Amino acid sequence: MPNISVIVPVYKVEAYLDRCVESILAQTYRDFEIVLVDDGSPDRCGEICDAYGVKYSFVHVIHQKNGGLSAARNAGIDWAFAHSDSRYLAFVDSDDWVHQEYLNTLYHALWENGCKISACGIFRTSGEKIPANQDLSSFCLSSDGYYCGQFHEGLTAVAWNKLYDKQLFQSLRYPVGKLHEDEFTTYKMIYQCDQIAITCAQLYAYYQNPAGIMRAAWNPGRMHMLEAFEQQIEFARQEGYLNLLKKAAEQYLYASYEQLLQADDSYRKELQKKLRFALNMGRKYGFFSLKKKNLWAYEQAYPMKPLWWLISKF
Repeated sequence: MPNISVIVPVYKVEAYLDRCVESILAQTYRDFEIVLVDDGSPDRCGEICDAYGVKYSFVHVIHQKNGGLSAARNAGIDWAFAHSDSRYLAFVDSDDWVHQEYLNTLYHALWENGCKISACGIFRTSGEKIPANQDLSSFCLSSDGYYCGQFHEGLTAVAWNKLYDKQLFQSLRYPVGKLHEDEFTTYKMIYQCDQIAITCAQLYAYYQNPAGIMRAAWNPGRMHMLEAFEQQIEFARQEGYLNLLKKAAEQYLYASYEQLLQADDSYRKELQKKLRFALNMGRKYGFFSLKKKNLWAYEQAYPMKPLWWLISKF
């Protein structure tokens, strides 16, 4: 049986699916299988998946009723536990693609450093090719150093660009029906590990899809991000991870402020309450204080214009 199961959730990506799958098929590391999860896609994606399944014995296709990205990933994980002896899992979103050394580099980084998770750099692109000649060397960071550091430009929580020991998912799945599902999940796996193996090579092409979920207009589902940060804050409090607590609280503050500016009026009171909570956390943990340069947040949390005008003046 293959060593790595590569799970690809598929939904309304007819124009990009071949590019994604062909990049995985081109890997220099060959001991892998592909699990294509057609999440009820209304276009030709299901047919394209089936064609790959017929052509390659190591490509497995799941068709299911549309349940969202989390449900599709979970279906792939469940299949890997039920039908495969693979030891590792990787995720590739179906509008993205990967460098031919993607699996090889992640596998050797993980194996040589004795880690349960490895991660690579990310290449943001609107269609440009991944840089060809890159340094594929690896190093290790502590779980705290990885998740709360500057690596990945704030994208440490994403599910893709990583290779995981499958056993990390033994009792963990992505939350169905939630946007920002990675923020609910990845930190739990990171903090199960003492160290994370890292390569700075940009081996994962993150396609800036103009029709992607994260570029859509604001809707109440965006508040799932705040729910995820609330869970991170509670987890960090219970486990004593001060750096994670500060990071989650800071992200919570900026996210609640941004959503307050974008949301419908019917959600303003709820978001103001969340922003006030975040400001209290900021003062408590010393990353955000009542200073003139921070008045923008207090003005939204406590809409009392004469007071903030006086404070800004005196």
